[in-house]
Amino acid sequence: MTLNEVEIGNTVKVSKINGQGAVKKRIMDMGVTKGIEIYVRKVAPLGDPVEVTVRGYELSLRKEDAKIIEVVNV
Repeated sequence: MTLNEVEIGNTVKVSKINGQGAVKKRIMDMGVTKGIEIYVRKVAPLGDPVEVTVRGYELSLRKEDAKIIEVVNV
């Protein structure tokens, strides 16, 4: 399952980040790394962006970026 498929209000754990180069590095620099828990707070009406809580702060991710983050239920 990827992060963009998670229902609002659920907490998941990152299992893998699929991407390459600058995109993957940018996501990891924002604190999204393997093993970290992510709480999905909101999703915009058209599905973009996805607002999550990670490491105690709120982060908005584009739908395309959320698709490369593989997660599992906690």
